[in-house]
Amino acid sequence: MKRTFIRLCMAVAVTAMAFAFASCKDENKDNPPEDTSDKTAAVVASQFVDHAVAPTYTALAERAEQLASQLAALKATPTQTGLEEACNTFLAAREEWEKSEAFLFGAAGDFGIDPHIDSWPLDEDAFATLMNSPAMLAALDAEDGDVVAGERLGNALLGFHGIEYILFADGHAKNVSDITASQWTYVAAVAGDLRNRCYQLEVGWLGGKAPASHIAKLDDIELAYTVAGSGNSYGDNMKNAGQAGSTYMSRKAAVMAIVQGCSDIADEVGSSKIYSAWHGEDITYIESPYSHMSITDFHNNIVSIQNAYLGGVEGQRDDSKSVHAFVKDINSSLDARVITAINNALAKIDAMPAPFVQHYADAANGEAVEACNALSEVLDEVIETIRKN
Repeated sequence: MKRTFIRLCMAVAVTAMAFAFASCKDENKDNPPEDTSDKTAAVVASQFVDHAVAPTYTALAERAEQLASQLAALKATPTQTGLEEACNTFLAAREEWEKSEAFLFGAAGDFGIDPHIDSWPLDEDAFATLMNSPAMLAALDAEDGDVVAGERLGNALLGFHGIEYILFADGHAKNVSDITASQWTYVAAVAGDLRNRCYQLEVGWLGGKAPASHIAKLDDIELAYTVAGSGNSYGDNMKNAGQAGSTYMSRKAAVMAIVQGCSDIADEVGSSKIYSAWHGEDITYIESPYSHMSITDFHNNIVSIQNAYLGGVEGQRDDSKSVHAFVKDINSSLDARVITAINNALAKIDAMPAPFVQHYADAANGEAVEACNALSEVLDEVIETIRKN
């Protein structure tokens, strides 16, 4: 009797537990536990957009706008003081652009902005032909000269390096008397196009948060700035990763895209920007040769990686919302290797003898190549680690 009672009690208890377990399972179907990693990835993407991309492109658009205004004024009335001020503005704009190269995906890639404003070396033969074309110079001198430049000049005559070629020589501002009226016409039009493309980057990522005048300019000259087929800004596209309408299938995919951008520019600095001239493959393939700012460009490219990985530009970083924190939570030793690789790449680049255009064959440049390649490789490991977790 006692055993029968005990068995009956056990049966009732098991049935009750099964019912409770089944109830919990049904409840979990309706309210599944939140994926903490996925939630963190969303925070990382938002931090990246708002505190790495947005301030960089905002500053770039402001500097490019200022430069276009200064060169338009110099075209009318050239002065040495004005030229030197324009050179300083050029370098400030250049700094922001180089600090954006870790995120050349999105608007920069989809609209072909990178090759449009940052191709080198300058095609000096094409430039000479242009200077001897009254019809083309007249078109560049017209009110819509900025649009004419963007549509009719090739990439090797556009952007930063076309402007640099006119303003600088041997690392310094030229003597204003050495710049001809035709060259002022050319550089003012190219600067206008540069401004327009920097607006396109800014509005592309910020959408309606960008200045209304910048949006109006793009609409006026019919430059696209939204993600194709959606009408969304690139910032919202990334913030809404994993949701309907976003090109990112998941929030982790957005984080991987950030890291991929970092890996790509680390590889480009090491394997192309430094290596091509240092190894003798192409000694003309030297970025910023007229201003002698090549090494500064390389340094700022690595800073762009630092800003993207650490969760924002200096002064706007939040360690708890960064790719750095995301990776550290998965694999702390891998994250430590990334931080070390970033710092080492910066140190090796800063140790390169300047100007690069005069010291491109120096052995120290090889150490910088190795450091940048090592950084790219460890970032590739990060991508695979995120993919598997």
